[in-house]
Amino acid sequence: MEEEDTEEAEKVVLPSNHFTETDLKDSWGNFLQELREKEVIIYNAINSFQLKKLDENTVEIIYPSGSAKSEFEKIREDFFGKFMRKVNHFNIKLEFTKDVSMKKEVVTKRMIFDKFAAINPVLRDLDDLLKFDLN
Repeated sequence: MEEEDTEEAEKVVLPSNHFTETDLKDSWGNFLQELREKEVIIYNAINSFQLKKLDENTVEIIYPSGSAKSEFEKIREDFFGKFMRKVNHFNIKLEFTKDVSMKKEVVTKRMIFDKFAAINPVLRDLDDLLKFDLN
């Protein structure tokens, strides 16, 4: 008969030091500034995200759309890895909340023209005659 090793690996207890919402917001702001220089596309997708500390181990991330969240997933480990080391708190859980009111709409010249043309239909005739460049 063989003896079995029944020793269980001890669970490593990682530190969970206190951090404040100010620590979180400052780190997020600094991270966004660095990201703006390196990855402009990801920066534009996630710069409207809001991070809030709900309790000692939970951070809520409020985001505007699913596509923005997928861009965040690309840099999530980078940001939270640095943040957890900075505050020496390795048990942070994330909660995601979608808020479509945060979505920024890009207003084009065509959209502005259509809005005014709905008020004054003569503008459409003028556009047909003069061929405005609204692109």
